Amino acid sequence: MSAASIEAPAQRWRRYLALTKPRILPMVIVTALPVLLLAAEGPPPPAVALGVLFGIVLVAAAANTLNMYVERDRDALMVRTRERPLPAAELTPRAALVFGLVLSALGTALLYAVGGGVAAALGVASILFYVFVYTIWLKPRSVYNAVIGGAAGAAAPLIADAAVNGSVGLPGLLLFAIVFFWQPPHVWAIALYRRDDYAAAGIPMLPAVVGAETTRRRMVAYTVGLVIVTLLPGLFRLLGPLYLAAACVLGAWFLGACVRLVRERSDAAARGVFRASLVYLALLYAAMLVDLLT
Repeated sequence: MSAASIEAPAQRWRRYLALTKPRILPMVIVTALPVLLLAAEGPPPPAVALGVLFGIVLVAAAANTLNMYVERDRDALMVRTRERPLPAAELTPRAALVFGLVLSALGTALLYAVGGGVAAALGVASILFYVFVYTIWLKPRSVYNAVIGGAAGAAAPLIADAAVNGSVGLPGLLLFAIVFFWQPPHVWAIALYRRDDYAAAGIPMLPAVVGAETTRRRMVAYTVGLVIVTLLPGLFRLLGPLYLAAACVLGAWFLGACVRLVRERSDAAARGVFRASLVYLALLYAAMLVDLLT
């Protein structure tokens, strides 16, 4: 068998993998895992926990794939997305659609098998919300697409809570709220330094509609709300003082990055907030896990 014949299937699967936005899938696991450890009757068996996490990952991958299928024409107009498999004609739209539907079915079936009907229903709802409410309806029409659409990106804690407890309770809601409030400043930072890209695709992002200065100030306001929300798991005694201290320190650091953006008013500062948002969320959830495991 030639090297070329071996490489071709590998390349094809890499293209399919790219449809799932693999760089953001670890965040789905990170945001769901603490909820499993906060289960009312104690952490589930490892096999169940892995099944729930894998089901959530499949559902998220399905939503991302179907999002790329719907947005393939808009992606072709943007510098940062035109090399994706569909605008680059590396895969056909039909192949992407089928792949997304298969992932949807597999993820839903797995969540139903290991987590029950409520978890499976929330998985389906997250896919439908991301594809139809966010991608098709909100994103090309509303300047608040990043706010309302954030609900889909924050669904993992809700699904995990339902899977281990049979319903959504305070842990799932609070960890959902953290990601929900985190998403607008994260997305608006991208919109600031990629505003020409979004304008070329006809997507009404906040900087183009209300102006860059107002966007920066709203980022600060949402970050203040985010910091307050991150304190609630500690105040409700779901998590301990170690987490609460980390939430305070990390919140002050991330808020400082947003305030610096208001002062500097530069693309470099916006990129800094984007990078800081990723580090912030990862460290915050790492602090949750350390607190729960110690």
